[in-house]
Amino acid sequence: MEEAAGWIAPAATMIAAMMTAANLGSRVTGWGFVVFVVGSLSWSTVAIASGQNNLLWTNVFLTLVNIVGVWRWLGRQAKYDDGSAVAARRSAQASVPTLFSTSGLSGAKLTGRDGHTIGTIVDAMAKCAGGQISYVVVSEGGVGGVGERLHVLDPRSLTFNPDGVESDLTAQDLALLPDVPADQWPETLTPAVVN
Repeated sequence: MEEAAGWIAPAATMIAAMMTAANLGSRVTGWGFVVFVVGSLSWSTVAIASGQNNLLWTNVFLTLVNIVGVWRWLGRQAKYDDGSAVAARRSAQASVPTLFSTSGLSGAKLTGRDGHTIGTIVDAMAKCAGGQISYVVVSEGGVGGVGERLHVLDPRSLTFNPDGVESDLTAQDLALLPDVPADQWPETLTPAVVN
């Protein structure tokens, strides 16, 4: 059993780390924490078998933390996601404006007029008075955030729907927009960046 735990522990820990770091939604993250629980329990087995009390107590603590992660992502956040999906679906079928979840904006793909993905939504800035979206920040280029370029888009030029965000821009149009430094976003949507 100790030998199996010795293989399961690092494998589960690496797989769980990839699942949670990928940020692919609440359910994938939640299942990542389930795999983390398997990993921390396996590490605890290794610790007991080898007499490493420091490893044991570390993984007892990590097991408790991982159980909280399972509850947060597979329990609470998954219910919130389900609630927003129901609201979006019902609004699309009713004679009211169609809703979309703003929590789904971050990480959403921006589709250009040719139907291809031209960027990824990083975030949106909303006005405190009224809650209206002031501008949307989109990344393009780079790999894993390295070498990416950020641009600010006017939300009025975008079409938001439950399946994603669409734009009349092409990838070339997006690339020609002024860059925004990752740590210095504008205080308002200026005429220079309105598209």
